[in-house]
Amino acid sequence: MDHQPAWLAQGAAHVWRPYCQMKTAPPPLAVARTEGARLILADGRELVDGIASWWTACHGYNHPHIRAAVQAQLETAPHVMFGGLAHEPAYRLATRLAKALPGDLDHVFFAESGSVSVEIAMKMAIQYWINRGVHGRARFVAFRGGYHGDTLATMTVCDPEEGMHSLFAGVMPAQHIAALPTDEASEAALDRLLAEKGREIAAIIVEPRVQGAGGMLFHDDQVLRRLRRLADAHGVLLIFDEIFVGFGRTGDIFACEGAGVVPDIVTLSKSLTGGTLPLSAAIATRAVFEAFWSDDPGAALMHGPTYMGNPLACAAANASLDLFETGTWRADVPRIGEGLRAGLEPCRGAPGVVDVRVLGAIGVVEFQAAVPVQAWCQRFAEAGAWIRPMGKVVYLTPAFVTSDAEVELLTRAVRSVVCG
Repeated sequence: MDHQPAWLAQGAAHVWRPYCQMKTAPPPLAVARTEGARLILADGRELVDGIASWWTACHGYNHPHIRAAVQAQLETAPHVMFGGLAHEPAYRLATRLAKALPGDLDHVFFAESGSVSVEIAMKMAIQYWINRGVHGRARFVAFRGGYHGDTLATMTVCDPEEGMHSLFAGVMPAQHIAALPTDEASEAALDRLLAEKGREIAAIIVEPRVQGAGGMLFHDDQVLRRLRRLADAHGVLLIFDEIFVGFGRTGDIFACEGAGVVPDIVTLSKSLTGGTLPLSAAIATRAVFEAFWSDDPGAALMHGPTYMGNPLACAAANASLDLFETGTWRADVPRIGEGLRAGLEPCRGAPGVVDVRVLGAIGVVEFQAAVPVQAWCQRFAEAGAWIRPMGKVVYLTPAFVTSDAEVELLTRAVRSVVCG
């Protein structure tokens, strides 16, 4: 405590920290500033951020183009309510997102956080059926290993066994949690579930390609094609939660675009603003939107987060899209992936390791049992890296601007802890 800045010591009695038992957890590292792929701590140390602030800072920290856009918007209009008012950053962003997404995913509903965008997608799916005169469809099919957020409704579509929310079992209605259709047997099992329960199911929800916070579990695009086929066969909606994988993380700008599968609703957040400001979106196809297009006021989607579509965040997101349009990330993602693959592969034979896998700019070392998060965080920091394990995995999701030398530092830090 003697080396901590005064603000940290004073505020520690008042700040409720996430995902830790504060009675036993060590104090957090104090960050003074950020730059590129690095965190500069209050004590002068620099850490390469191996997880890009929960995979949000895809362009790195303090990117000058995003910073300039936010500064310019701050001088014009930091915030106006979205109910009954409109502003250029949000309307331009919605137009650009509709153009970038495949198919007719054309209708953008803004919110502030990823969890809320999933809640909105779920609400859209349920009301879609109500507006069409179909009642009783208020359940969802989700998948083992999945994670969709920490709010009450989103907890119900997370994995109830492996996830973080078993404490809240029974608080909200249970959903149908199935195995991903990775082969013919699991596809047949899901087909039977939909045949039996289809009349109560509003939608299927899935994280395409990578189930993120549930364990960094990978699956191929054939799974997504099976889900589209089953959703169509049983007349249910299909929701892609691209909060983790969206914006280049797996090598395509969106997983749905790369897989050639158009969901009925897609959720986005995390890298949407390049990790600068909170913003999310639930984006629906024309068919979903038209169920709400009515002369009946009661058919409207009655939802409106206070800061939805706020101008500052939309300005940041537009600037982030500018950077994606340059295309440099298309070379950076496979470059980082190769560095992760080479640097993490030696962990495969380490004690307790059951798998090493890489997809796009995601590198994962999976263990047989949960790892000591706090102790390993400290050891990674001593090696010059900010890496926060999660359950049974140590993972890396660095910013796309991370240099080859910085990728090597990150993987060397993992090897030093995992391999001894």
